[in-house]
Amino acid sequence: MTDLLREPALYIDGDWVPGTAEDCEVENPATEQTTGVVAQASPHEVEGALEAAHRAFASWSATPVAERADALRRLHDVIAERAETFAELINREQGSPPPLARKLHVDVPLSVIAQTAAAVEEFAFRSRIGNSVIIREPVGVVAAITPWNLPLHQIIVKVVPALAAGCTVVLKPAALTPLTAFELARAFDAAGFPAGVFNLVAGSGRDVGEQLTKSPLVDHVSFTGSTAVGRRIAAMAAETLKGVTLELGGKSASVVLSDVSDERLATAVKVTVANCYLNGGQTCTALSRLIVPANRLPQVEQLAAAAAAKFQPGTRLGPLISAGQRKEVESFLTPGKVVSSPLELPDRGYYVTPTVYSDVDPDSRLAQEEIFGPVLSIMTAESDDHAIELANNSIYGLGGALWTDDTDRATEWSARIRTGQVDVNGAPFNPRAPFGGYKQSGIGREIGDYGIADVLEIKAVQL
Repeated sequence: MTDLLREPALYIDGDWVPGTAEDCEVENPATEQTTGVVAQASPHEVEGALEAAHRAFASWSATPVAERADALRRLHDVIAERAETFAELINREQGSPPPLARKLHVDVPLSVIAQTAAAVEEFAFRSRIGNSVIIREPVGVVAAITPWNLPLHQIIVKVVPALAAGCTVVLKPAALTPLTAFELARAFDAAGFPAGVFNLVAGSGRDVGEQLTKSPLVDHVSFTGSTAVGRRIAAMAAETLKGVTLELGGKSASVVLSDVSDERLATAVKVTVANCYLNGGQTCTALSRLIVPANRLPQVEQLAAAAAAKFQPGTRLGPLISAGQRKEVESFLTPGKVVSSPLELPDRGYYVTPTVYSDVDPDSRLAQEEIFGPVLSIMTAESDDHAIELANNSIYGLGGALWTDDTDRATEWSARIRTGQVDVNGAPFNPRAPFGGYKQSGIGREIGDYGIADVLEIKAVQL
Protein backbone atom coordinates (compact mmCIF):
# COMPACT_ATOMS: atom_id res chain seq x y z
CA MET A 1 0.00 0.00 0.00
CA THR A 2 1.65 3.20 -1.17
CA ASP A 3 -1.15 5.33 -2.62
CA LEU A 4 -3.21 7.76 -0.60
CA LEU A 5 -6.22 5.93 0.84
CA ARG A 6 -9.57 7.66 0.62
CA GLU A 7 -12.61 6.74 2.70
CA PRO A 8 -15.38 9.10 1.49
CA ALA A 9 -18.33 7.39 3.19
CA LEU A 10 -19.47 6.24 6.62
CA TYR A 11 -21.13 2.90 7.35
CA ILE A 12 -24.68 3.54 8.57
CA ASP A 13 -27.69 1.20 8.56
CA GLY A 14 -25.95 -1.33 6.31
CA ASP A 15 -25.05 1.24 3.67
CA TRP A 16 -22.20 3.60 2.82
CA VAL A 17 -23.27 7.19 3.45
CA PRO A 18 -21.13 10.21 2.41
CA GLY A 19 -19.82 12.21 5.34
CA THR A 20 -20.78 15.87 5.15
CA ALA A 21 -18.31 17.29 7.69
CA GLU A 22 -14.83 18.34 6.56
CA ASP A 23 -12.57 15.39 5.69
CA CYS A 24 -9.70 14.47 8.01
CA GLU A 25 -6.17 13.54 6.95
CA VAL A 26 -4.45 10.52 8.47
CA GLU A 27 -0.68 10.69 9.05
CA ASN A 28 1.78 7.81 8.97
CA PRO A 29 3.85 8.36 12.15
CA ALA A 30 6.81 6.43 10.69
CA THR A 31 7.11 8.73 7.66
CA GLU A 32 5.38 11.92 8.87
CA GLN A 33 3.42 11.93 5.59
CA THR A 34 -0.30 11.86 4.90
CA THR A 35 -1.41 8.29 4.22
CA GLY A 36 -5.19 8.65 4.02
CA VAL A 37 -8.18 10.98 3.89
CA VAL A 38 -11.29 10.01 5.81
CA ALA A 39 -14.88 11.24 5.74
CA GLN A 40 -16.15 12.84 8.93
CA ALA A 41 -19.66 12.65 10.34
CA SER A 42 -21.83 15.69 10.86
CA PRO A 43 -24.42 15.68 13.66
CA HIS A 44 -26.97 14.58 11.06
CA GLU A 45 -25.01 11.42 10.15
CA VAL A 46 -24.40 10.62 13.81
CA GLU A 47 -28.09 10.89 14.51
CA GLY A 48 -28.81 8.66 11.53
CA ALA A 49 -26.44 6.00 12.88
CA LEU A 50 -28.06 6.19 16.31
CA GLU A 51 -31.54 5.85 14.87
CA ALA A 52 -30.43 2.89 12.76
CA ALA A 53 -28.94 1.13 15.80
CA HIS A 54 -32.07 1.90 17.81
CA ARG A 55 -34.34 0.42 15.12
CA ALA A 56 -32.18 -2.68 14.70
CA PHE A 57 -32.06 -3.46 18.40
CA ALA A 58 -35.45 -5.14 18.67
CA SER A 59 -34.74 -7.78 16.03
CA TRP A 60 -31.05 -8.30 16.86
CA SER A 61 -31.70 -8.72 20.59
CA ALA A 62 -34.35 -11.34 19.73
CA THR A 63 -31.98 -13.22 17.41
CA PRO A 64 -31.15 -16.64 18.90
CA VAL A 65 -27.82 -16.81 20.65
CA ALA A 66 -26.55 -19.51 18.31
CA GLU A 67 -27.21 -17.26 15.30
CA ARG A 68 -25.38 -14.35 16.92
CA ALA A 69 -22.43 -16.65 17.62
CA ASP A 70 -22.44 -17.85 14.02
CA ALA A 71 -22.41 -14.24 12.78
CA LEU A 72 -19.35 -13.54 14.94
CA ARG A 73 -17.62 -16.60 13.54
CA ARG A 74 -18.31 -15.37 10.01
CA LEU A 75 -16.78 -12.02 11.01
CA HIS A 76 -13.75 -13.86 12.38
CA ASP A 77 -13.28 -15.72 9.12
CA VAL A 78 -13.58 -12.56 7.00
CA ILE A 79 -10.98 -10.75 9.11
CA ALA A 80 -8.70 -13.79 9.02
CA GLU A 81 -8.93 -13.84 5.22
CA ARG A 82 -8.01 -10.14 5.14
CA ALA A 83 -5.44 -10.30 7.94
CA GLU A 84 -2.58 -8.97 5.83
CA THR A 85 -4.71 -6.03 4.69
CA PHE A 86 -5.49 -5.16 8.29
CA ALA A 87 -1.82 -5.49 9.27
CA GLU A 88 -0.74 -3.21 6.42
CA LEU A 89 -3.33 -0.60 7.39
CA ILE A 90 -2.17 -0.66 11.02
CA ASN A 91 1.43 -0.34 9.89
CA ARG A 92 0.70 2.75 7.82
CA GLU A 93 -1.64 4.59 10.21
CA GLN A 94 -0.22 3.52 13.59
CA GLY A 95 3.40 2.78 12.66
CA SER A 96 3.62 -0.68 14.17
CA PRO A 97 6.41 -2.75 12.54
CA PRO A 98 4.91 -5.38 10.16
CA PRO A 99 5.53 -8.51 12.31
CA LEU A 100 3.96 -6.81 15.36
CA ALA A 101 1.14 -5.35 13.26
CA ARG A 102 0.10 -8.89 12.41
CA LYS A 103 0.84 -10.75 15.65
CA LEU A 104 -0.36 -8.18 18.20
CA HIS A 105 -2.81 -6.04 16.28
CA VAL A 106 -4.61 -8.70 14.21
CA ASP A 107 -4.05 -12.17 15.64
CA VAL A 108 -4.94 -11.20 19.22
CA PRO A 109 -8.31 -9.65 18.30
CA LEU A 110 -9.05 -12.70 16.16
CA SER A 111 -8.63 -14.85 19.27
CA VAL A 112 -10.95 -12.52 21.19
CA ILE A 113 -13.67 -12.93 18.54
CA ALA A 114 -13.36 -16.72 18.58
CA GLN A 115 -13.46 -16.93 22.36
CA THR A 116 -16.38 -14.50 22.63
CA ALA A 117 -18.42 -16.57 20.18
CA ALA A 118 -17.78 -19.60 22.39
CA ALA A 119 -18.53 -17.63 25.56
CA VAL A 120 -21.93 -16.37 24.44
CA GLU A 121 -23.10 -19.91 23.62
CA GLU A 122 -22.24 -20.96 27.19
CA PHE A 123 -23.51 -17.78 28.88
CA ALA A 124 -26.30 -18.15 31.46
CA PHE A 125 -28.81 -15.57 30.25
CA ARG A 126 -31.36 -17.14 32.62
CA SER A 127 -30.93 -18.57 36.10
CA ARG A 128 -33.09 -19.31 39.13
CA ILE A 129 -33.07 -18.04 42.72
CA GLY A 130 -35.92 -19.52 44.77
CA ASN A 131 -39.19 -18.46 43.16
CA SER A 132 -37.43 -15.92 40.91
CA VAL A 133 -36.20 -16.33 37.37
CA ILE A 134 -33.23 -14.03 36.78
CA ILE A 135 -33.12 -12.80 33.18
CA ARG A 136 -30.11 -11.03 31.73
CA GLU A 137 -31.11 -8.84 28.79
CA PRO A 138 -29.05 -6.65 26.42
CA VAL A 139 -28.96 -3.02 27.53
CA GLY A 140 -29.69 -1.56 24.08
CA VAL A 141 -27.52 0.69 21.91
CA VAL A 142 -23.83 0.78 22.83
CA ALA A 143 -21.61 3.68 21.78
CA ALA A 144 -18.01 2.47 21.40
CA ILE A 145 -15.36 5.21 21.51
CA THR A 146 -11.93 3.74 20.87
CA PRO A 147 -8.26 4.85 21.07
CA TRP A 148 -5.44 4.96 18.55
CA ASN A 149 -2.87 2.66 20.14
CA LEU A 150 -4.50 -0.67 19.20
CA PRO A 151 -6.84 0.32 16.36
CA LEU A 152 -8.43 -3.09 15.72
CA HIS A 153 -8.11 -4.77 19.11
CA GLN A 154 -9.72 -1.97 21.10
CA ILE A 155 -12.68 -1.96 18.73
CA ILE A 156 -13.09 -5.72 18.86
CA VAL A 157 -13.05 -5.95 22.68
CA LYS A 158 -15.92 -3.44 22.82
CA VAL A 159 -18.01 -4.22 19.76
CA VAL A 160 -17.90 -8.01 19.69
CA PRO A 161 -19.08 -8.70 23.30
CA ALA A 162 -21.81 -6.09 22.84
CA LEU A 163 -23.06 -7.76 19.67
CA ALA A 164 -22.80 -11.17 21.32
CA ALA A 165 -24.98 -9.90 24.16
CA GLY A 166 -27.64 -8.75 21.69
CA CYS A 167 -26.84 -5.03 21.71
CA THR A 168 -26.41 -2.88 18.62
CA VAL A 169 -23.40 -0.60 18.21
CA VAL A 170 -22.34 2.80 16.94
CA LEU A 171 -18.55 3.01 16.70
CA LYS A 172 -16.44 6.16 16.75
CA PRO A 173 -12.81 5.20 16.11
CA ALA A 174 -9.82 7.34 17.06
CA ALA A 175 -9.25 10.28 14.70
CA LEU A 176 -5.55 9.37 14.39
CA THR A 177 -6.18 5.75 13.29
CA PRO A 178 -9.57 5.43 11.54
CA LEU A 179 -8.50 3.45 8.45
CA THR A 180 -8.63 0.08 10.22
CA ALA A 181 -12.20 0.79 11.36
CA PHE A 182 -13.38 1.39 7.79
CA GLU A 183 -11.89 -1.93 6.72
CA LEU A 184 -13.63 -3.55 9.68
CA ALA A 185 -16.96 -2.07 8.53
CA ARG A 186 -16.40 -3.78 5.18
CA ALA A 187 -15.75 -7.02 7.06
CA PHE A 188 -19.04 -6.65 8.94
CA ASP A 189 -20.80 -6.05 5.64
CA ALA A 190 -19.18 -9.11 4.06
CA ALA A 191 -20.08 -11.23 7.11
CA GLY A 192 -23.76 -10.46 6.52
CA PHE A 193 -24.71 -8.64 9.72
CA PRO A 194 -28.22 -7.13 9.54
CA ALA A 195 -28.51 -3.43 8.70
CA GLY A 196 -28.11 -1.14 11.70
CA VAL A 197 -26.50 -3.69 14.01
CA PHE A 198 -23.03 -2.19 13.46
CA ASN A 199 -22.54 1.45 12.44
CA LEU A 200 -19.38 3.52 11.91
CA VAL A 201 -19.17 7.29 12.29
CA ALA A 202 -15.78 9.03 12.23
CA GLY A 203 -15.01 12.36 13.82
CA SER A 204 -13.49 14.11 16.79
CA GLY A 205 -14.16 13.23 20.38
CA ARG A 206 -15.29 16.77 21.08
CA ASP A 207 -17.99 16.59 18.40
CA VAL A 208 -18.98 13.01 17.58
CA GLY A 209 -17.90 11.51 20.90
CA GLU A 210 -19.88 14.00 22.95
CA GLN A 211 -22.97 13.64 20.77
CA LEU A 212 -22.89 9.87 21.24
CA THR A 213 -22.33 10.12 24.98
CA LYS A 214 -25.16 12.58 25.57
CA SER A 215 -27.70 11.00 23.21
CA PRO A 216 -30.83 9.56 24.81
CA LEU A 217 -30.72 6.84 22.11
CA VAL A 218 -27.49 5.46 23.61
CA ASP A 219 -27.94 3.11 26.56
CA HIS A 220 -24.29 2.40 27.37
CA VAL A 221 -20.96 4.07 26.53
CA SER A 222 -17.76 2.05 26.28
CA PHE A 223 -14.66 4.24 26.19
CA THR A 224 -10.92 3.59 26.24
CA GLY A 225 -8.52 6.49 26.61
CA SER A 226 -7.05 8.86 29.16
CA THR A 227 -8.34 9.12 32.70
CA ALA A 228 -9.06 12.84 32.19
CA VAL A 229 -11.34 12.17 29.20
CA GLY A 230 -12.87 9.20 31.01
CA ARG A 231 -13.99 11.49 33.83
CA ARG A 232 -15.68 13.74 31.28
CA ILE A 233 -17.37 10.78 29.57
CA ALA A 234 -18.71 9.60 32.93
CA ALA A 235 -20.02 13.05 33.79
CA MET A 236 -21.80 13.45 30.44
CA ALA A 237 -23.24 9.93 30.60
CA ALA A 238 -24.60 10.68 34.07
CA GLU A 239 -26.92 13.31 32.58
CA THR A 240 -29.05 10.49 31.16
CA LEU A 241 -28.03 7.91 33.78
CA LYS A 242 -26.59 5.56 31.17
CA GLY A 243 -24.00 2.96 32.07
CA VAL A 244 -20.33 3.29 31.20
CA THR A 245 -17.39 1.00 30.70
CA LEU A 246 -14.18 2.97 31.11
CA GLU A 247 -10.74 1.51 30.39
CA LEU A 248 -8.35 4.30 31.29
CA GLY A 249 -4.76 4.94 32.31
CA GLY A 250 -2.24 2.62 33.87
CA LYS A 251 1.13 2.58 35.60
CA SER A 252 1.63 -1.14 35.97
CA ALA A 253 4.30 -2.61 38.21
CA SER A 254 6.37 -5.74 37.61
CA VAL A 255 7.15 -7.00 41.11
CA VAL A 256 10.12 -9.31 41.63
CA LEU A 257 10.01 -11.04 45.01
CA SER A 258 13.13 -11.83 46.99
CA ASP A 259 12.94 -15.61 46.48
CA VAL A 260 13.55 -15.58 42.71
CA SER A 261 16.50 -17.47 41.28
CA ASP A 262 19.02 -15.79 39.01
CA GLU A 263 17.44 -17.56 36.06
CA ARG A 264 13.93 -16.32 36.85
CA LEU A 265 15.28 -12.84 37.57
CA ALA A 266 16.80 -12.71 34.09
CA THR A 267 13.48 -13.78 32.58
CA ALA A 268 11.59 -11.24 34.68
CA VAL A 269 13.75 -8.35 33.50
CA LYS A 270 13.67 -9.44 29.86
CA VAL A 271 9.89 -9.86 29.83
CA THR A 272 9.32 -6.60 31.70
CA VAL A 273 11.43 -4.59 29.27
CA ALA A 274 9.69 -6.20 26.30
CA ASN A 275 6.27 -5.50 27.78
CA CYS A 276 7.18 -1.91 28.64
CA TYR A 277 8.36 -1.27 25.07
CA LEU A 278 5.58 -3.21 23.34
CA ASN A 279 3.86 -1.08 20.69
CA GLY A 280 6.39 1.69 21.27
CA GLY A 281 5.39 1.76 24.94
CA GLN A 282 1.89 2.77 23.88
CA THR A 283 -0.17 0.22 25.80
CA CYS A 284 -2.26 0.93 28.88
CA THR A 285 -0.96 -2.21 30.60
CA ALA A 286 2.73 -1.45 29.96
CA LEU A 287 4.93 -2.71 32.80
CA SER A 288 6.57 0.68 33.22
CA ARG A 289 7.69 0.15 36.84
CA LEU A 290 10.12 -2.64 37.72
CA ILE A 291 10.33 -3.25 41.48
CA VAL A 292 13.24 -5.45 42.57
CA PRO A 293 15.03 -6.45 45.78
CA ALA A 294 17.59 -3.78 46.67
CA ASN A 295 20.45 -6.29 46.84
CA ARG A 296 19.78 -7.41 43.23
CA LEU A 297 19.85 -3.92 41.70
CA PRO A 298 23.31 -4.08 40.01
CA GLN A 299 22.37 -7.34 38.33
CA VAL A 300 18.98 -5.96 37.26
CA GLU A 301 20.53 -2.83 35.78
CA GLN A 302 22.87 -4.86 33.58
CA LEU A 303 20.04 -7.13 32.44
CA ALA A 304 17.71 -4.23 31.69
CA ALA A 305 20.34 -2.28 29.74
CA ALA A 306 21.11 -5.34 27.61
CA ALA A 307 17.42 -5.97 26.95
CA ALA A 308 16.73 -2.33 26.02
CA ALA A 309 19.60 -2.32 23.53
CA LYS A 310 17.75 -4.88 21.40
CA PHE A 311 14.82 -2.52 20.72
CA GLN A 312 16.22 -0.64 17.76
CA PRO A 313 13.89 2.20 16.72
CA GLY A 314 12.60 1.72 13.20
CA THR A 315 12.83 -2.07 13.24
CA ARG A 316 11.79 -3.71 16.51
CA LEU A 317 10.52 -0.47 18.07
CA GLY A 318 7.89 1.53 16.22
CA PRO A 319 7.30 5.29 16.37
CA LEU A 320 5.10 7.22 18.73
CA ILE A 321 1.78 8.16 17.21
CA SER A 322 2.40 11.88 16.67
CA ALA A 323 4.75 14.79 17.13
CA GLY A 324 2.73 15.84 20.16
CA GLN A 325 3.05 12.43 21.76
CA ARG A 326 6.80 12.42 21.14
CA LYS A 327 7.10 15.82 22.81
CA GLU A 328 5.12 14.57 25.79
CA VAL A 329 7.33 11.48 26.21
CA GLU A 330 10.49 13.54 25.83
CA SER A 331 9.31 15.73 28.72
CA PHE A 332 9.89 12.74 30.99
CA LEU A 333 13.47 12.22 29.80
CA THR A 334 15.06 14.45 32.42
CA PRO A 335 18.46 13.96 34.12
CA GLY A 336 18.61 10.87 36.28
CA LYS A 337 20.36 7.53 36.58
CA VAL A 338 20.02 6.21 33.03
CA VAL A 339 21.43 2.70 32.64
CA SER A 340 20.45 2.16 28.99
CA SER A 341 22.47 3.39 26.02
CA PRO A 342 21.18 5.82 23.38
CA LEU A 343 20.26 4.20 20.07
CA GLU A 344 20.36 5.71 16.59
CA LEU A 345 17.00 7.03 15.45
CA PRO A 346 15.64 6.98 11.89
CA ASP A 347 15.81 10.25 9.97
CA ARG A 348 12.03 10.50 9.81
CA GLY A 349 9.23 9.41 12.09
CA TYR A 350 8.23 10.15 15.67
CA TYR A 351 10.78 7.89 17.32
CA VAL A 352 12.41 8.12 20.74
CA THR A 353 15.20 5.97 22.08
CA PRO A 354 14.09 3.30 24.59
CA THR A 355 15.25 4.35 28.05
CA VAL A 356 15.77 2.67 31.42
CA TYR A 357 16.02 4.77 34.58
CA SER A 358 17.25 3.27 37.85
CA ASP A 359 16.97 4.31 41.49
CA VAL A 360 13.76 6.14 40.62
CA ASP A 361 12.00 8.01 43.41
CA PRO A 362 8.66 6.18 43.89
CA ASP A 363 6.83 9.49 44.30
CA SER A 364 8.40 11.21 41.29
CA ARG A 365 6.60 12.12 38.08
CA LEU A 366 8.56 9.38 36.32
CA ALA A 367 7.14 6.76 38.68
CA GLN A 368 3.64 8.15 39.06
CA GLU A 369 2.44 9.40 35.67
CA GLU A 370 1.52 7.33 32.64
CA ILE A 371 4.19 8.05 30.02
CA PHE A 372 2.84 6.05 27.06
CA GLY A 373 6.30 5.65 25.60
CA PRO A 374 9.31 3.29 25.90
CA VAL A 375 10.51 4.42 29.33
CA LEU A 376 11.11 1.98 32.20
CA SER A 377 11.63 2.97 35.85
CA ILE A 378 13.48 0.63 38.21
CA MET A 379 12.77 0.93 41.94
CA THR A 380 14.15 -1.05 44.86
CA ALA A 381 12.33 -2.71 47.75
CA GLU A 382 13.76 -3.58 51.15
CA SER A 383 11.35 -6.50 51.60
CA ASP A 384 8.56 -8.29 49.77
CA ASP A 385 5.98 -6.38 51.80
CA HIS A 386 7.69 -3.15 50.76
CA ALA A 387 7.57 -4.28 47.12
CA ILE A 388 3.79 -4.70 47.29
CA GLU A 389 3.50 -1.32 48.99
CA LEU A 390 5.45 0.30 46.13
CA ALA A 391 3.31 -1.48 43.54
CA ASN A 392 0.17 -0.06 45.14
CA ASN A 393 1.64 3.45 45.34
CA SER A 394 -0.32 4.66 42.31
CA ILE A 395 -3.66 6.22 41.43
CA TYR A 396 -3.92 3.51 38.76
CA GLY A 397 -4.66 -0.19 39.03
CA LEU A 398 -4.96 -1.75 35.59
CA GLY A 399 -2.29 -4.43 35.18
CA GLY A 400 0.75 -5.88 36.85
CA ALA A 401 3.18 -8.77 37.04
CA LEU A 402 4.55 -10.90 39.86
CA TRP A 403 7.71 -12.99 39.79
CA THR A 404 8.30 -15.65 42.44
CA ASP A 405 9.72 -19.14 42.83
CA ASP A 406 7.06 -19.91 45.45
CA THR A 407 4.19 -20.63 43.06
CA ASP A 408 2.03 -21.96 45.91
CA ARG A 409 1.84 -18.43 47.33
CA ALA A 410 1.60 -16.62 43.99
CA THR A 411 -2.16 -16.11 44.22
CA GLU A 412 -1.84 -14.84 47.79
CA TRP A 413 0.75 -12.25 46.78
CA SER A 414 -1.20 -11.30 43.66
CA ALA A 415 -4.32 -10.66 45.73
CA ARG A 416 -2.44 -7.92 47.58
CA ILE A 417 -1.68 -5.99 44.38
CA ARG A 418 -4.58 -3.61 43.76
CA THR A 419 -5.02 -4.09 40.03
CA GLY A 420 -7.49 -5.72 37.67
CA GLN A 421 -4.94 -8.20 36.28
CA VAL A 422 -1.72 -9.79 37.51
CA ASP A 423 0.46 -12.03 35.33
CA VAL A 424 2.49 -14.50 37.39
CA ASN A 425 5.89 -15.53 36.02
CA GLY A 426 5.08 -14.37 32.50
CA ALA A 427 1.69 -16.10 32.13
CA PRO A 428 0.04 -15.43 28.74
CA PHE A 429 -2.97 -13.27 27.88
CA ASN A 430 -6.31 -15.03 28.29
CA PRO A 431 -8.96 -13.79 25.80
CA ARG A 432 -11.82 -14.97 28.03
CA ALA A 433 -10.58 -13.50 31.30
CA PRO A 434 -12.00 -10.14 32.47
CA PHE A 435 -10.03 -7.05 31.49
CA GLY A 436 -10.36 -3.79 33.41
CA GLY A 437 -8.92 -1.83 36.28
CA TYR A 438 -9.16 -0.65 39.87
CA LYS A 439 -9.00 2.93 41.10
CA GLN A 440 -8.54 5.54 38.36
CA SER A 441 -7.87 2.89 35.72
CA GLY A 442 -11.56 2.60 35.02
CA ILE A 443 -14.98 1.09 35.57
CA GLY A 444 -16.33 -2.24 34.33
CA ARG A 445 -14.77 -5.18 32.54
CA GLU A 446 -14.22 -6.15 28.91
CA ILE A 447 -13.61 -9.38 26.95
CA GLY A 448 -15.35 -12.75 26.97
CA ASP A 449 -18.05 -13.61 29.52
CA TYR A 450 -17.38 -10.45 31.53
CA GLY A 451 -17.54 -8.19 28.49
CA ILE A 452 -20.92 -9.71 27.66
CA ALA A 453 -22.15 -9.28 31.24
CA ASP A 454 -21.04 -5.64 31.26
CA VAL A 455 -23.72 -4.68 28.71
CA LEU A 456 -26.62 -6.66 30.16
CA GLU A 457 -29.51 -5.53 32.35
CA ILE A 458 -30.72 -7.86 35.11
CA LYS A 459 -34.42 -8.58 35.59
CA ALA A 460 -36.06 -10.63 38.33
CA VAL A 461 -39.32 -12.41 37.50
CA GLN A 462 -41.13 -13.82 40.55
CA LEU A 463 -43.23 -16.94 39.92
